[in-house]
Amino acid sequence: MSGGWVFSMERQFEQELNALRKNLIRMASIVEVSIANAVKSLIERNSELAKDVVQHDEKVDALELELDKQCVDLLALRQPLAIDLRFITSAIKITNNLERMGDLAVNIAERVIPLNQEPQLKPLIDIPRMATITQTMVKDSIDAFVNRDTGLARSVCERDSTVDALNDQIFRELLTYMIQDPANITRAVHLMLISRHLERISDHSTNIAEEVVYIVKAKVVKHRGLNLEGS
Repeated sequence: MSGGWVFSMERQFEQELNALRKNLIRMASIVEVSIANAVKSLIERNSELAKDVVQHDEKVDALELELDKQCVDLLALRQPLAIDLRFITSAIKITNNLERMGDLAVNIAERVIPLNQEPQLKPLIDIPRMATITQTMVKDSIDAFVNRDTGLARSVCERDSTVDALNDQIFRELLTYMIQDPANITRAVHLMLISRHLERISDHSTNIAEEVVYIVKAKVVKHRGLNLEGS
């Protein structure tokens, strides 16, 4: 009887962990779509799509609250150990990173709306390139989490420097436009901030990738320049 009760409790705990995992994946999927649509609204100059991104942010916020409650309940009631404890504590951090990504997608969309009301400042080349890398980092960080793939997580961390370099390059180019003609300042600032928001999304993807390494290997990889080989 006692053995059956223990088995039942373990099974229930596993079901609760799976429910948490599924909600995390669901939240990540919504955030990925928000980022993709925010970028698309910029490239296609589609203000209605940008407004749609802003309106859907409530779904991400609601999921964050639900996931936080799940994590707190699991920690309080189940007192998990080892990898389960690492998974739950990391889930709290991953949820926060996803929520911030959702906010940044909204920030991009909110910049797109006034931009679309003005003539295009310049052909968009580096920002779409930066967006493609960033979106891939988001997807790969979540795939690494789902599959507990530390190799993929490591590759996400390695790509962060490429996005940083593109952000710096975009900043310098737009600064030149502002110096050449003050009439360009407002549009250039919007584009600078969009680039900055994309760079921050890549940072949050890197944070998630680092949590994957922690979950799987119990190894903290938080510092830039840290050798991730073998993680």
